Amino acid sequence: MALGFFNHLAGGQGMAWSGGSEPGDQVNPAAVQAMAEVGIDITGEFPKPWTDEIVRAADVVVTMGCGDACPFYPGKRYENWDLPDPAGQGVDAVRPIRDDVESRVRHLLDELGIAPPRSWR
Repeated sequence: MALGFFNHLAGGQGMAWSGGSEPGDQVNPAAVQAMAEVGIDITGEFPKPWTDEIVRAADVVVTMGCGDACPFYPGKRYENWDLPDPAGQGVDAVRPIRDDVESRVRHLLDELGIAPPRSWR
């Protein structure tokens, strides 16, 4: 969801990559549905592992509870977003998580000096 919001709101002004320390076998269907409700299609996404190259290339690494399993490089900016895990939850439970993710992505974009299009939410 974070990647979907980032790509939508950044409008090509930044690049993001999504991965995990232990990626699942598919994107959570409830997350796909919740994002579709706000006009963002994430059906083309798939779970990907973190790689050292991706983390080294990042300006900001956002983690979501992976703890010691996430690669760490001194001097890199890290943010841990403590969010409920939407895995196995229905769309009603995922909507508030989606909205929290949107708020956090907007805040990060603001810190990075990237202004979302005014025409969206």
